[in-house]
Amino acid sequence: MKLIQLDKIEETINNSKLISRDLSWLKFNDRVFDQIKKEKRNIFEKFKFLAIAASNLDEFFMIRVGSLYNYLDYDKVRIDYSGLREDSFKKKLMIESQVFHKKLQKQFVDDLLAITKESGFQLSNVRNLLPEEQKTVEDYFYKAVYPMLTPMVFDGYHTFPILMNKLLIFGVVTIGPGEKKDNKKLSFVQIPSNIPRFFELEREDMTIYVPIEEMIREHIVSLFRNVNIESINLFRITRNGDFTLEESEDMDTNFLEEVKRKLNERKTGRVVRIEIEEGYSKWMVNLLKQRWTLHDDSIFKIERKSLMDFTGLWQVIGNKRFKDKMPAAPTPIPPLSYPEAASEDIFEVLKHKDVLLHHPYNDMEPILELLDKAADDPHVMAIKMTIYRLAKNSRIVGALLKAVENGKHVSVLFEVKARFDEENNIREAKKMQKAGCFVIYGVSNFKTHTKLLLIVKKEENRVTRYVHLGSGNYNEETSRIYTDIGLLTTNETLANDVSEFFNVITGHSAPTSYQNLITSPRDMRNNLIEFIEIESENARKGLPSGIFIKINSLEDSEFIHALYGASQAGVPVKLIVRGICCLRPGRKGLSENIEVISIVGDFLEHSRIYHFHNNGDPRIYVGSADAMVRSFDKRLESLFKVENEFLQKQLMNILRYNLLDNVNAYVMQEDGKYISKEPKDGEEIFNIHQRFFELEPAMIEDVKLID
Repeated sequence: MKLIQLDKIEETINNSKLISRDLSWLKFNDRVFDQIKKEKRNIFEKFKFLAIAASNLDEFFMIRVGSLYNYLDYDKVRIDYSGLREDSFKKKLMIESQVFHKKLQKQFVDDLLAITKESGFQLSNVRNLLPEEQKTVEDYFYKAVYPMLTPMVFDGYHTFPILMNKLLIFGVVTIGPGEKKDNKKLSFVQIPSNIPRFFELEREDMTIYVPIEEMIREHIVSLFRNVNIESINLFRITRNGDFTLEESEDMDTNFLEEVKRKLNERKTGRVVRIEIEEGYSKWMVNLLKQRWTLHDDSIFKIERKSLMDFTGLWQVIGNKRFKDKMPAAPTPIPPLSYPEAASEDIFEVLKHKDVLLHHPYNDMEPILELLDKAADDPHVMAIKMTIYRLAKNSRIVGALLKAVENGKHVSVLFEVKARFDEENNIREAKKMQKAGCFVIYGVSNFKTHTKLLLIVKKEENRVTRYVHLGSGNYNEETSRIYTDIGLLTTNETLANDVSEFFNVITGHSAPTSYQNLITSPRDMRNNLIEFIEIESENARKGLPSGIFIKINSLEDSEFIHALYGASQAGVPVKLIVRGICCLRPGRKGLSENIEVISIVGDFLEHSRIYHFHNNGDPRIYVGSADAMVRSFDKRLESLFKVENEFLQKQLMNILRYNLLDNVNAYVMQEDGKYISKEPKDGEEIFNIHQRFFELEPAMIEDVKLID
């Protein structure tokens, strides 16, 4: 690309008041990558973050780049927040993606490979093994791997085979005996996903990992006998995984079939990226580029001594031999508002107090206990809940199935459009439906992302409703590594709101007004912007004001411009945004009073808290929604108001601790870049992923966000 074109692109980006969602996401993955370089982390932690960063990049190409190709391929207009049209934006995106891809490769080759031996393992090709180990590998290949491989030739007599998304593939260029050199044939050998990524060999003091592709490469001649092999090319393709459902009124049949059909399309969608080892056949790559309508910027080169697909490193990380090498999280502490945790009946506790859970510092047991007891309690009449993502062998599903067996009415809204969990959710939903649960497969045109649980129990002469509202999925596994907020309560106002909301999402009821619940797609954006504008008006009147928000992503332009307005009115705005942030902080005349930090560390920040000072009468909402177009317009989301003074202090302290962090925090700059926040000279190290395990009720009594 000509230099003048690049300069023009950069100028357009810098002049925009908003930052591109996709470019911001790449900056987020940069922060994940930065974890690999932290000296405090051992090789297994570094491998973990390398695998996460690589997986993130895969998803980025499948969804975000895939979505962009939906515009490019059909000549549809798309103007990014950066101000760029689709072609220019793709050029910029590919430049940034190539830079990031090279960083991953360099970090692995130059730094990580050198320190594997000292940690008790080694990655090796076949030729560097001991003779007896080579024999073991050879035996394994011919007995277990060879029968699984199927060479697929492409020539004038054979159609181009379907190459699967994200599988390792050998492209083998051959010439038949006596044929001219230009009479080449191309064959493909896909490595099935159910073959382990590495073959493991145990030495006395060392575990040797032989990549499956190296084993196959060593013996690939056995698949191409009596022909001349001109080149062996290892590559991997990424396909467009972004799809839109054509929804039907018949949700139980047509809709599920449409989901299944689209999932199959994801496996064979448009190719958006080729990763390939250096030294590849230019003839083969030109054929593939022409076949899939790709340019050179979509070809990502891999060093021969590197590794293709770092997600395979989970096999190393998960080896039982190294189970003690991954640092264990501290033992969860009791909830601040429920210090007696496990010693009292949860039903009895909730009659008298609300319990705020902060995961993973508080474990998920109170929720699981509530469901387990509800399933067996003869006085429980009904259980209603929304499910977005589940753990494997979920206790949640087990409790709900038991509840049905015991004659309870159980209704569950399963979101079958939860990206990359669609198949699992369909399978679990059908199991529950077969058992007698009333199952709703999502809501037409919207994705149900809200996290709600309602238990109806008859007690003496009254009915009590036990409610859980939160930001996290009902997933025991992620609750140990995601930071989330949940509220357990019998508060009648919230119980009425949640009951009404369930009637809306499971039936055909038009919502009335909620008292302490804000929902989308109905009124969330307008309500939140109204709260922002109240802060702006208070600032103009000389009254105390302040906005403190912790979310995953900030992308909605109306919401962002409202925050710009608040900044210009003099409102201090402090934002904790883990991932995408399309707002520019600190721009003169626009956002001088806005600060943005991102927390990336041992736990994945997933909680959402919206705090408005409201002239000393805090208005605090918690829930499932980010400030994104999809959250406000395309999803069923909920934010619930927290009015209990002690719980308000707890939430304010969560925000305060996040702002104090100088270990996991990155400060966003006006140009969209991030700078790691380090302790200043003499400043105490403050790591929230440790501090929250040390928290006691007395420590939050005097919490303030504004002096």
